[in-house]
Amino acid sequence: MRKDKENNQEFKWFIQVSVIAFILSIIFSFISNGAVDVLPVLPAIIVLIMVVGIGILFDIVGVAVTIAKEDDFHAKATKKIKGAKTSINLIKNSSKVSNICADVIGDICGVLSGAISAGISMKLMQATNIPINLQFIISALVASVTIGGKALGKGFARRNSTEIVWILGKIVSKFKKEQNR
Repeated sequence: MRKDKENNQEFKWFIQVSVIAFILSIIFSFISNGAVDVLPVLPAIIVLIMVVGIGILFDIVGVAVTIAKEDDFHAKATKKIKGAKTSINLIKNSSKVSNICADVIGDICGVLSGAISAGISMKLMQATNIPINLQFIISALVASVTIGGKALGKGFARRNSTEIVWILGKIVSKFKKEQNR
């Protein structure tokens, strides 16, 4: 009976996260690709850097929430400090929070950065008449920066998980009514 309930909850989460990913992908793709199509190369590169940065940032959050300890926030929650209860809830739901941050948003940013880098390389090739396909070089550069940034970010998240979750808890609590114990 319990196993069936767990399976149903996992399937429900699968459906929810898939729908969220689909909607976010459409929104992010529309905004970023639409922006890249009409922007000159330099602003398009800035959009690309922002998308890569968002992917790295959300990967950091996903790791931090998974590593952080609830105990670090109980004293703050007892003192009714804003954001403490939210931080505890984030940690209690770390698998879902990590899934949304690192997998959904992080993966969407990875796909978008690939599409944006392809658009930028096409613009550069048209503007400069360079005979070599820049897409391979630009895509490899974007991938290496993304992977390297996430590798650095994981170490940062590991060392600063409590502070990261605390900041996230304070931010999220501003958007929802936090119930104190």
